[in-house]
Amino acid sequence: MASVLGTKVLNDDKIVYNIIMNKDEALQLKGHTENILVLAEDAINITSRISLRGKNDATKYFLIPRELRKDIKKSKDVLCHKVDSKFKSIYVYVVDKLNL
Repeated sequence: MASVLGTKVLNDDKIVYNIIMNKDEALQLKGHTENILVLAEDAINITSRISLRGKNDATKYFLIPRELRKDIKKSKDVLCHKVDSKFKSIYVYVVDKLNL
């Protein structure tokens, strides 16, 4: 996982972060340098489960906790991304609020 080496507050309510990460994590950005989301694993405080269905539990569902469901309605497309580190996998689902 990445670590923040330092921060600098700018005049226009923006903050510059100096981040260090290993090469494998950097390669998962696929060269993109904009629209990057920074998450802190220690800031995550809601738990959920994975539900297994079907023959031999072949279908797996990530359950959305009740605390996070209020703004979710049926959506045509949901983007998904998997970020792998040495010990964990992080799944990120992106739901467009405008299409709700």
